[in-house]
Amino acid sequence: MNLTPIAPDLVPSALAVVRANLDVSAIPAFGRIADTFVDMATPTDTRASREAALMLVNAVGMPIVDEAPADAFSWDGRAMRTRSEASVLVHEVAHWLIAPDDRRVLPDFGLGAGPETGRIEEANAARCVDDTVKEEEELLASLLGILFEAVLGQPAIHSFIEQNWLEAWERKAAAEQFSVATEMLRARNLIDRTGMPILFQEGNAAIAEISIKNSGQASAETSTIADAGPSLGK
Repeated sequence: MNLTPIAPDLVPSALAVVRANLDVSAIPAFGRIADTFVDMATPTDTRASREAALMLVNAVGMPIVDEAPADAFSWDGRAMRTRSEASVLVHEVAHWLIAPDDRRVLPDFGLGAGPETGRIEEANAARCVDDTVKEEEELLASLLGILFEAVLGQPAIHSFIEQNWLEAWERKAAAEQFSVATEMLRARNLIDRTGMPILFQEGNAAIAEISIKNSGQASAETSTIADAGPSLGK
């Protein structure tokens, strides 16, 4: 949830101020996100965006269940529930890549209940990390998911704002947080120096077919899953 709403006409100024305060090494990643800003009225949860997100889920090998997270968990330790918005799906992929193997078998990656999860008490009972680890992984999954959205051609700026990356944009703290998170993703070998997620680097055959995300040629399986979900427009 966005803590402090930001007026659409202030977004360009906010982005410019944050960019000016960034460490030089963080500017390429920031540019990938900022460049998706065209119009805040641009729809985010379209058929094409969900198909591309589901292709990403399939490409990393996460099993899926055609249900809403509210029926159980976003990630139950074995499969992801896919009746979510595109941005939620890519965020869960980011969590999957960040979590160590021993926590991939736990509901919501052992972090405690996510905002979409229905079986909250069970998810919280499976939590096995302290607040520091939880906050760090939530921060990194947020930014990695947003970079996924940008590479997939989606208006990542919406998630960037909703997940509070422009909170207190007038102060250097916003830029400092982005710079630190970018460096941590690079240190984990999840993005390169241009802000490109490693998963998308040229030559990765598992990701190649995502290039058709906006062509209307998604696989029959993916289309069936998308059709079974909630309304694809906002």
